[in-house]
Amino acid sequence: MEEIKHKRRIRYSGKYPKKFEEKYKEHNPEKYKDTIERVISKGSTPAGMHISIMVNEILEFLQIKPGQQGLDCTLGYGGHTRKMLEQLDGNGCIYGLDVDPIESKKTVERLRNAGFEEDNFQFRLINFANIDKVAEEAGQFDFVLADLGVSSMQIDNPQRGFSYKIDGPLDLRLDPEHGESAAQRLHSITEEEFIGMMIENSDEPYAEEIAHKVFTLMSKGNPMDTTTALREAITEAFWKVPKEEKDQAIKKSCARVFQALRIDVNSEFEVLYSFLEKLPGVLKPGGRAAILTFHSGEDRLVKKSFKELARQGVYSEVSSDVIRPSAEECRINPRSKSTKMRWAIKK
Repeated sequence: MEEIKHKRRIRYSGKYPKKFEEKYKEHNPEKYKDTIERVISKGSTPAGMHISIMVNEILEFLQIKPGQQGLDCTLGYGGHTRKMLEQLDGNGCIYGLDVDPIESKKTVERLRNAGFEEDNFQFRLINFANIDKVAEEAGQFDFVLADLGVSSMQIDNPQRGFSYKIDGPLDLRLDPEHGESAAQRLHSITEEEFIGMMIENSDEPYAEEIAHKVFTLMSKGNPMDTTTALREAITEAFWKVPKEEKDQAIKKSCARVFQALRIDVNSEFEVLYSFLEKLPGVLKPGGRAAILTFHSGEDRLVKKSFKELARQGVYSEVSSDVIRPSAEECRINPRSKSTKMRWAIKK
């Protein structure tokens, strides 16, 4: 009989693990609940995890009842889905969608281990721009949720390239198996197109200076294929900014530039347009839809669509203003601060 060798966890230098792959406790939250709770209580999101945002507000609006059928358009870590499944109390079904083949596989496994079988939870690896195809198979829905934010698991993993704070490949794709990476995208556009992208997708005030520096460096042989390379290029673009303003300006611009690239690489506005157009068709009469947005461009599109369709009589009621997370939630989960929720009810 072949001997089974015990696989030792990754070792690290110092008292606490710093690298994503070394954080063995956060990658096994069920086993190390005390550690996870301690990290969350300090206002941090444990590596490899995602804290669901505005759960109470979502459940209060959706008014989920046993026997209903729902749609979670962005499954992510599965926190919202799990809370909604609990409201069904074993009677009804929720379809969860996601384009990320890496994280969705882990999430489906977690939900199955929690006891949610196919009678109650169905998963489809599909972009939520295609909700009409899901409805063709499943029928219309009593409630729909779309959380448009990037999950913390994706941000924290250096190999995904979502964060300028940690070194990794400049990728930014929600589905890393398809399409161009952010690095490839930069090499396929012009300097003027990059300026337009930053202004359109993130209102970047230093778009011209950043684009000029990035394209100057690429013309000199810099491949601009890592998060560090792009961050350093952005930093170099701020040589004229006064010293006392520089650090904060660089930090904010890094966040905006990475956001602009992520939106472009994943065609996020086009996806949202398609989703908003098809949303009424997948809702039952009286069906409820809630959408969480995380930047002004998304919120403007949702607000405009809801108001126009309410004017046309498609929706009987829409939120008159945005709903924001409570001060306590923002304290516990700082990543929730920019969240805005809007809702609509099908006529």
